[in-house]
Amino acid sequence: MKERLGDRPIVAGVPTVLAIALLAAILSSCGGGDNSTTVTSVAGCKVVDAPEPKEVSLSAPEQTVKAGEKLTAVVQTSCGPFEIALDTKRAPQIANSFSYLAREGFYDGLDFNRVVSGFVIEGGDPLGDGSGGPGYTVVEEPPADLSYTRGVVAMAKTPSEPPGSAGSQFFVVTSHNAGFGAEYALLGEVSEGYGTVARINKLPAPEKCPSSRS
Repeated sequence: MKERLGDRPIVAGVPTVLAIALLAAILSSCGGGDNSTTVTSVAGCKVVDAPEPKEVSLSAPEQTVKAGEKLTAVVQTSCGPFEIALDTKRAPQIANSFSYLAREGFYDGLDFNRVVSGFVIEGGDPLGDGSGGPGYTVVEEPPADLSYTRGVVAMAKTPSEPPGSAGSQFFVVTSHNAGFGAEYALLGEVSEGYGTVARINKLPAPEKCPSSRS
């Protein structure tokens, strides 16, 4: 049986389980004097409020994850849970950073800000517009033979960043093969609950209300 963080001390030989929470179905309410509201949902998904953007500035963590250590992220969403088996053997630095952010509660309450049906779902941005991150970058080149096939989880980056650059944003591939070259840092693979990922992938990307901040 898997133990969640906080339930009891981690015992040697028992896989470490991280618990993170991201939102999937978004209730979007924007502009207009009529206070109109658009509800976006899919069967099996609960409608939730869009998170407020937040600035985050953290320092890169020390390497504590051991290569080959069994590490699973349990992702709780408004469309149900799914699990990511982190690839600590081929990507120990990326797994370490993701683990650190999960333990810090960085991902709690964030949403999947990019949803492209039949391609990817992407989340982990505290600003919610694709430009946010944790305040640091880790670089670990992905395996040269990596194929971004359905269920593979990797880290998002901008085109100008070198291969393997990673902050906090990650994506789950939902196509048979996304067709990327070995550019995006490997995180792991969905090991349980792919049906949740499929439900999220049926949702349009959350609408972002115009900011009232000057």
